[in-house]
Amino acid sequence: MRCPVLLRLFRAASGIACGSLALCALPACGDTVDWLGHDRMNSDELRPLTGPQEYPNALRDVLGKSDEEIASKIEATFQQLFYGDKFNEAIFYTDAYDADRAYIWDTLHGQVRTEGMGFGMMITVQLDKQDEFDRLWRYAKEWHEHTSGPKQGYFVSFCDVPWSDKPVFCSDPFGLQQLAMALLFAHGRWGSDTGTIDYGAEAIALLEVMQHKETLNGGVDDGVTNIFDPETKLVFDIPNVEAADTTRPSVEMPAYYELWAQATGDPFWAEAAESAREHWRRTAHPITGLIPVRAHFDGTPVTGSANFDSETYRTLLNLALDQIWFGVDPWQVEEANRLLAFFSRQGIDWYGGAYTLDGVLIEARDPALVVTNGVVGLVATREDRDEYIEAAWAAEPATGLPRYYPGLLHLLSLITLSGQFRVY
Repeated sequence: MRCPVLLRLFRAASGIACGSLALCALPACGDTVDWLGHDRMNSDELRPLTGPQEYPNALRDVLGKSDEEIASKIEATFQQLFYGDKFNEAIFYTDAYDADRAYIWDTLHGQVRTEGMGFGMMITVQLDKQDEFDRLWRYAKEWHEHTSGPKQGYFVSFCDVPWSDKPVFCSDPFGLQQLAMALLFAHGRWGSDTGTIDYGAEAIALLEVMQHKETLNGGVDDGVTNIFDPETKLVFDIPNVEAADTTRPSVEMPAYYELWAQATGDPFWAEAAESAREHWRRTAHPITGLIPVRAHFDGTPVTGSANFDSETYRTLLNLALDQIWFGVDPWQVEEANRLLAFFSRQGIDWYGGAYTLDGVLIEARDPALVVTNGVVGLVATREDRDEYIEAAWAAEPATGLPRYYPGLLHLLSLITLSGQFRVY
C-alpha cells in the first residue's frame, strides 16, 4: 500500500505523470526487510533521560500571565492548528485510508514533510496528546519509511535545495531527528509496553540508522551515507555523497544529542553535541549573529544558501533548547543578545524576515520569526528581551495558505516560553 502514495508524492513534486514503471519506481516500495545479523538495543535497555531541575516560564515570570491564561492560550492555539477549519486553519488531517493515521500537511507547498510530522509529534508528546501522536507516527511508518533498498530505515520527505526551484525528494535529517527525539520522549512519558507502539524500539531504530547507515548497507550504496559524518560528528545536509562537507545549522541539535547520549550510553552523541555547538560558533556572523541556511563544516556559508531566512529560524529554537536544558555554552547567551541587538536596530516592530549575514534586508517581516525571537528572548539577558517575549505572546495563530510553518513555530514557541518543552 505504500507505493500509490509515494507515486502521488512524486507526481506532485515533479509535475510529471508516470508513464513507465522505471520512471515511477521508488526505493521505498517493497517488502519489509530486517537488518540481518545486527544486534540492536531493546527498549528496556534505554536509560532514563534527565533534564534541568527547573524550566523557565517567561510567560508567567516576565509577562505576569497566570497559569490559567497560559494553558488556555496554548490549548486554543493547538485546537486551531489541529482541529480548526480545514481550509484556513488546520494542518492536521486524518488519513483517508485509515482513521487511525493522520498527517501534518504543508499547506503552502501541498506536501507532507517529515519536518512537519516530527514537529507535530513533538508538540503532541509535550502536550500529552497520545492519540494524535500515535496517529502521526502510524502515518509516517506506513507512507514514508523506506522498507528496502539503500535508503531502508530512512523516511522519504521533501527538501528545499538551492539547485531547484521546487522541493525535491530527500531523506531530511531535520525530520528524522525530530521523529527520533519525539519517540524517545514518548517512551519516557507514556512507556513502550502499554499500547500498540513500542516507542523505544522505534527510536532506537532511527538512532541506529542515522549513525550506522553505511555499516548496515555494507558501505556507501548508491551514494547513500549516514546522517552523521563519523569524523566530525556533524550532520550532512542530506545523507548523500554529494553533500560531503556540507550541513545546515538548523539540523544541528546538540540538546537532542546530549539526551541520546544519556539514553544509549554511546559517547558518539556527546561528541556530536559539542561538534554542533562549535559549528554554530564558527557559522554565526560575529556582529549581527545571523546564521546561514547552509554552511560547510568549517563554517563557511554555502553559495546560494548563504543568507539568514525562514529555514534558519529552526536554529534559534535549537539553540534556546540547548541553553535551557543544559546551559553549558555561554556563547549561546551572547549569541541571543547579539541577534536581538541586531533586530532592535532594525526596529522591533519593523524588522524583516530574511537578511544577508551582514544585515542587508532581503524579505519583509515573517510572523514565524516574531514568535521564534520570543524564544531567543527567553535565553537573552538584554533589557528589551521582554518586548520580544511579549510580541510572541501577542501574535495571532497563522491562517491561510502559508499557515503550516509559522503555525508550528508559533505553538512550539508558546510551549517553550511557558516552560512546557520538557525532557521525559
